[in-house]
Amino acid sequence: MTNQRIEHDFLGSLEVPADAYWGIHTRRAINNFSISGIKVNVGLIKSLALIKKACCLANMQTGYLNPEKGKAIISACDEIIAGILADQFPIDALQGGAGTSTNMNINEVVANRAIELLGGSKGDYSIIHPLEDINLHQSTNDVYPTAIKVAAIFRLRDLSKAVANLQGAFQEKEKEFATIVKPGRTELQEAVPITLGAEFSAFAEAFSRDRWRTFKCEERLRVVNLGGTAVGTGLTAPRDYIFLVIEKLRDVTGLGLSRGENIMGETANADAFVEVSGILKAHAVNLIKIANDLRLMNFLGEIKLPQLQAGSSIMPGKVNPVLAEAAIQAGMKVIANDAIVTDAAARGTLQINEFLPLLAHALLESLDMLININGLLTEHVRGIEAGKEKCEEYFDASPMIITALLPVTGYEKATQLITEFYSRGEKNMRLFLEEKLGKEFIDKVLSPYQLTALGYKDKK
Repeated sequence: MTNQRIEHDFLGSLEVPADAYWGIHTRRAINNFSISGIKVNVGLIKSLALIKKACCLANMQTGYLNPEKGKAIISACDEIIAGILADQFPIDALQGGAGTSTNMNINEVVANRAIELLGGSKGDYSIIHPLEDINLHQSTNDVYPTAIKVAAIFRLRDLSKAVANLQGAFQEKEKEFATIVKPGRTELQEAVPITLGAEFSAFAEAFSRDRWRTFKCEERLRVVNLGGTAVGTGLTAPRDYIFLVIEKLRDVTGLGLSRGENIMGETANADAFVEVSGILKAHAVNLIKIANDLRLMNFLGEIKLPQLQAGSSIMPGKVNPVLAEAAIQAGMKVIANDAIVTDAAARGTLQINEFLPLLAHALLESLDMLININGLLTEHVRGIEAGKEKCEEYFDASPMIITALLPVTGYEKATQLITEFYSRGEKNMRLFLEEKLGKEFIDKVLSPYQLTALGYKDKK
């Protein structure tokens, strides 16, 4: 049996594993919230450690924390930021208490590691106390929302880069496929002729918008409520600390953060997260739409998606567009998470939002998933090959290519030509048009350049 130590709080005493860096408050949360089996997002843990470090620096500079304690606390925070002690955060992501359990968890881990660094034993809080030292001049209600924003900003930057890479992959294919003609399609019917490159350019443009949105929406998260303590009034925190702690947080994160002008408003309301989640949903919508388009084009033989794995346990040789399907599912999950973020933000009451743990989990999960699927899809897109012969086969057979002749023939003449095409039972519209109007003329009108030029030169 694992050796235990006894810790106390105002509810009583509990045994805690002797080698655990967490303590009684974490023990109670483990007991209370065995719900999802999903742990608190690692990005949120690292952001909390950054905040504890900033608070420690502010308390040291203002004279409220002695240098010996402060240095040990900073060292402990740095270890957590580096990914050390990652196994010391066992609490379920779904928890009551507006994030208090997670805040208590990190207070205890930082305290016990700092105690060790000073030569003490875990649980000897006479050396460094989780609440009186690590949580000094703080509340969960200013620490936790700030941590969500810091974690989200870091991941938004990663996402913006990932989307930029995906956009670039589609732009590479836009150039590679620039001269391959094919029918466009609207309402799952053949429409006017286009090029495969132009089709990929539309995909790239959608992701260009996503890249810009994710880059810009960082601004929505830069205003934080750290220093506001329980409800945003700063009660129990000294004024010099309140003004200094944001500067320290900027220093340790490298982010352009600012203290809210109305910290009560920042503490009570979570609408900024809803706005950012909406941006993620927009990107998810583009992922779903474009991944489905790639599946259809692969089915039609217009492109060849990279073959990744066997597609059936019963049909030999079957290969499915699994990564496109995975991208669609990731997008669906992000849309579902957006609904969670929206509902969680709406359900806050009066001076606090009690449902930030669920909001944090949904928002950060969406960011993590989108970063991962963008990376996978980027490499997948780079491996796409054009089904050039199939595209040209569809193009030559499509009656809709006659639309390109309208500036010359007019609608009525084009209608007569297509009626004759059908009445003769012809199968190749291009050959029919060459017969009627001449090959040189048709080659010019149906050239890739002419088909994708913006408008046409008039007779003048």
